[in-house]
Amino acid sequence: MSAPIDWLLRGDPARDALRAEGIRLTAGELAARVRQAAAALQGQGVRVLATLVDNGPDWAVADLAAWHAGVIHVPLPSFFTGEQRAHVLAAAGVDAVASVDGTATGAGTGVAWVGTGLRLARIEALPVAMPPGTVKVSFTSGSTGRPKGACLSGAALARVAEGVATALAPIGIQRHLAVLPLPVLLENIAGLYAPLVAGAAVVLPPLAAVGLQGSSRFDPRTLQGAVATWQPDSVIVLPQMLRAWAGVRAAAAETLPGPRLVAVGGAAVGATTIAAARATGLAAYEGYGLTECGSVQTLNLPGADRPGSAGRPLPHASVRIGAGGEVEVLGAPMLGYLGVPDAAPAGWWATGDLGRLDEDGFLHLSGRRGNLLITAFGRNVSPEWVETALQSQPAIAQAVVFGEARPELLAVLWPSRPDAPADTCAVALAAAVEQANATLPDYARVRRWVRAERGFDPGFGTATPNGRPLRGAIESLHRAAIAAAYDRSIDDVVS
Repeated sequence: MSAPIDWLLRGDPARDALRAEGIRLTAGELAARVRQAAAALQGQGVRVLATLVDNGPDWAVADLAAWHAGVIHVPLPSFFTGEQRAHVLAAAGVDAVASVDGTATGAGTGVAWVGTGLRLARIEALPVAMPPGTVKVSFTSGSTGRPKGACLSGAALARVAEGVATALAPIGIQRHLAVLPLPVLLENIAGLYAPLVAGAAVVLPPLAAVGLQGSSRFDPRTLQGAVATWQPDSVIVLPQMLRAWAGVRAAAAETLPGPRLVAVGGAAVGATTIAAARATGLAAYEGYGLTECGSVQTLNLPGADRPGSAGRPLPHASVRIGAGGEVEVLGAPMLGYLGVPDAAPAGWWATGDLGRLDEDGFLHLSGRRGNLLITAFGRNVSPEWVETALQSQPAIAQAVVFGEARPELLAVLWPSRPDAPADTCAVALAAAVEQANATLPDYARVRRWVRAERGFDPGFGTATPNGRPLRGAIESLHRAAIAAAYDRSIDDVVS
């Protein structure tokens, strides 16, 4: 591969590359900024760069400059706690942090970073051994424990970006609106690199301008306003965001504009949710991926679409089903986990996800191997299957199902309208559970439920950055309520 910036920005240097409020950078102007910023990194002798920056052109320039300069980039999600940040900085041997004011780590204001509107704060750090070829370390968990870093090569990132761009070429995407945080690898690769390499422009407003505040507070009306303003051809959202956005659109008295492609990933979506979104004019298509394999691996697309599945493998990926029904992926593997010797995949990567490939090559996921429940009656249940049914109900925003060695399943539920009166909310949740149960066999039905104390949120350690619930943390937070629910009569829980 040529120099990263030449690969990403090949073609007409006068074409739009990055947009934001009051900012319009052509490919040529972006390349010049990246080269200037890369030279500044090299001049400072930076080895490992962390960024703590909101979505915007400066994040993109910082990311591309690090890659161009041969500096390892460690994106820091804004919702990491101070303890988590400290762990990441030490574990990755970070010796410089970029932020708006340079004070992200308490290391002082630092110096202005030429080529960006950011400042660089230098910090003392011991060098950390990383697999040769590492250009980025993506930390995957965001839990209350210590996040785990996946070391990624430039070749793997480029392979995934090229694969996504090739698959989306028939759609003719000219403008992508970034909605997810750029430290989330899915948006970084599929929402920044892939559009750029395809010759499209990327719109990078601050996260608050597309409806995200903090780690998981989402206002779908703000997103709809951003879509109306920027008129993008594509966006990427998480399942709970799609549900909320479709709800706002369904309630509108007029037909609202929508992108030509709404890619949905991070967790199971389900055919019901896809159908509800499409009924509002959202061209929603479910996909699947994981950080260890460079993010997105499969995706439904116009002309190759099977709602309820995660789509077919993209050009850069191969998928098969291994022993015990585990999904295995080949194509763009990570180099290994940071600090874990000999963690690099050798050939097919066993994902830990359970699924099947149908006769037409579409991937159908059923849950995580480690999450499989065995009830007191000896029935095996993938909780993700039941959770998808629950979350397909408009009243339920998030759900996590428990029931290991119990005679009945229990769900911890977060409502779609958490500000509604408690009694009204309880009635709506109970009705939603009954409706979901009607789609499930008796052994997989939820007989007991409790309302969550708060939404499942990376900032509180109850979800990963891409929205997957962290079951252990959720169970620990609700341990007393779960025990009380199992102690009560079933009639007190489900009407």
